[in-house]
Amino acid sequence: MLKEKVERALTEAFEKNPSLFLIGLKVDDSNQIHVVIDGDMGVTVEDCMLISREIEQNLDRETDDFSLEVTSAGADQPLKQPRQFKKNIGRKMEIRIKENLSGEYTGKIEGELVSADAETITLTWKTREPKPVGKGKHTVQKEAVLKYEEIEEAKTKLKF
Repeated sequence: MLKEKVERALTEAFEKNPSLFLIGLKVDDSNQIHVVIDGDMGVTVEDCMLISREIEQNLDRETDDFSLEVTSAGADQPLKQPRQFKKNIGRKMEIRIKENLSGEYTGKIEGELVSADAETITLTWKTREPKPVGKGKHTVQKEAVLKYEEIEEAKTKLKF
């Protein structure tokens, strides 16, 4: 019952702030509410406060004893939704492919995310391969188009 109230409050909050979206919601047995949000232009502390207030306004502390934590998806957290991929176009990604799928690519791919839509992402990268004729290696541009269901884990590679 508490989770449904929180979900309704989140729906209202995201309607008022369409650039924000939900990544995760957990309500445990002791009524600890943990909300993880992301945004098309990132998430500010003010965004977290806004979502927190929206939830608190829709709950009654007299009837529901709860604790609430609203956080943003961390930079080191795996991407989970197509919207997250879209906002990371142009960044370097590390993608781990699910093993049980018999696709063209297996294991791990590191490359630049060049596009993302509702069903797939496209990565490009350069690699050194043996020349088709003769000795030596040459640099080849590679591209992979992956469906979201083929991705086990996707993370942005941070530059320092």
